[in-house]
Order: sequence, then C-alpha cells, then structure tokens
Amino acid sequence: MRMRIEGDELPGRSGAPQAEALRLGGVEVGVQRRQEVVDRVPVHADRAVWELDVDVREKDEGLVDVGGPWVHGRPGARFLYLSWGATGDGSFAVFRRAKLMFGDIPGDLLRAALSGDRVLVGRLGLTGRDGGPLCARVRPPDIVWAVE
Repeated sequence: MRMRIEGDELPGRSGAPQAEALRLGGVEVGVQRRQEVVDRVPVHADRAVWELDVDVREKDEGLVDVGGPWVHGRPGARFLYLSWGATGDGSFAVFRRAKLMFGDIPGDLLRAALSGDRVLVGRLGLTGRDGGPLCARVRPPDIVWAVE
C-alpha cells in the first residue's frame, strides 16, 4: 500500500514560539525506517512530505495487518514514527517522536487504499500544543486520513 504523510506548520517557521532555538539547534524531522531516521526535513521548512510503501496482509476474521521497514509495534498496535532530532554537532540525536497509529485509520479508508493506484494520505500540523515539535500519539482530528 502506498502512503503519503504531509506535514505543515513546522515549529521552526518564522514567528513560531520556539522557532529560533529549534533552528539554531539544527532540528530536523524525518520518518523512521527500522532504527534509521530518513528523508529528514529542516524544522523551518514550509512543509514535509514522506512517501512510503507499507506491506499489507489479510489476517483471519477479515482483519488487515501492516508491516515492513516503516512499521513499528506489535500486531494490533502498529504505527509509524516521525522522529525529531538535533544536528548541531553533526550527528542526528533524536529527542522526540510522534506516533501515527494504524489503528486510528478508519477501516474503510484502509481497505480503499488497497485497491488500484490509490494512496493513503495523512495530513497533520507538526507543531505541538506547547509550540515545539509535535510528539506522542497523534490522533484525529490532529491528523486527517484520506484516500486519493
């Protein structure tokens, strides 16, 4: 299944409460593949877009399970990580992560994304309520899922 995660309102954008400190720390956000954070975007970017393929398999009782290098967690609690890290010293040191839970995606959308050339799209703002990087479990309405 093809997925696209679209993030806007990054916390380093001009005028955001923690923007200067985040930019000075070289903060970036990326999607986590196994233990590696890839496709990193600077905290001051206008938006971040990640496209990935997720393995899908039918399980007993008509349930759908997901897997692959992007997917974390045990069956029934699978998720994607968006990981925030500082690059100030040249390395990427993760300090915060956002969890996008597959269980929060309506089942009809998940099944619709499996047919044809459709893409499951998640749209979210990447600034948390504290003005810093979005973290913890991200649930609707903070993320909106659609099939395109």
